Amino acid sequence: MSVPAVGGSVAERVVAWQVSHGRNHLPWQQTRDPYRVWLSEIMLQQTQVVTVLDYYARFLDRFPDVGALAKAPQDEVMGLWSGLGYYSRARNLHRCAQQVMVDHGGVFPRSAEILATLPGIGRSTAGAIAAFCFSERVPILDANVRRVLTRLLAFDKDLASAKNERLLWDLAGSLLPTHDLNSAMPRYTQGLMDLGASICTPRAPDCSECPLMGSCMAWRTKDPERYPVRTRKLTRRSESWQLTIVRDGQGRVWLQRRPSTGIWAGMHCVPVFSDEVSRAAFVSVLGESSKVSQEELQPFVHVLTHRDLHLHPTLIDVDIAINLPGDGVWLGPDQWQVVGLPAPIRKLLEATQTQLW
Repeated sequence: MSVPAVGGSVAERVVAWQVSHGRNHLPWQQTRDPYRVWLSEIMLQQTQVVTVLDYYARFLDRFPDVGALAKAPQDEVMGLWSGLGYYSRARNLHRCAQQVMVDHGGVFPRSAEILATLPGIGRSTAGAIAAFCFSERVPILDANVRRVLTRLLAFDKDLASAKNERLLWDLAGSLLPTHDLNSAMPRYTQGLMDLGASICTPRAPDCSECPLMGSCMAWRTKDPERYPVRTRKLTRRSESWQLTIVRDGQGRVWLQRRPSTGIWAGMHCVPVFSDEVSRAAFVSVLGESSKVSQEELQPFVHVLTHRDLHLHPTLIDVDIAINLPGDGVWLGPDQWQVVGLPAPIRKLLEATQTQLW
């Protein structure tokens, strides 16, 4: 497959467009500090910029450098991340900071190849950090860039195949800037991201505004939405969870640590049961004498990338706080608000606290 070249190289046109039309105001664009760029790249994975901005500022306020993040308790890191979703990112963020301190003396590696060996940093994220911070001539292939390049090249091979994915990486590398890399690599990398976010969108791309229109094979065939091609589709599943909120007379709730793998891994959560029988067995441990009230709350659905969680919460008020089965702890509102809680659990506890249910 040949690389198109009309009206100057692809890289030159992307760089020129980014200067005048791209995003240049975001806080992580005003630095070449790899810690700040890395933090933004991890937060931006499958998350919109507008959502990330507040989290990014809070993280930097609490953890201004990689050493501060590495020394922090994981619960504090998870607590600050709560609501941002995809919580494995936060766990890997913490692990990565610790590994940078231990294995690299607190200094991020300058090459994408070594960056990609760190926890939570895949090839594309490593390329972005290396390009933005060190102007290394390496490609990226996040979702936006993959869409731009497959349309530009009319790359119709199935990206469910690792072989075809590698081929696209090679083609992406052949399009990289060749001159003035110090400024061109950050601009080009950001420009491809910006094109995918603002113009080369999944549906109804605004081809007339694209600087690559004259070279775009998909535009010539009037079928840009055909790309990228991936036959392996995500299989959605549904699960029904019974949530039990046990609250004592001081307003504290019983929170347990989730398993180290799976949904909400390692986070604090109210007890979760897969069926009513299991939940009833747990409730029976409380003893009739300690129960004050039991109320079934409004069920709701929490949508994850690959799963729909049908959540059925029950609130139980008890007059005596006893140790319950499982790895748990009683925490008051001032405590559970700063630990790592999944967003729907945090909202649920806040709602019960203000008697919204």
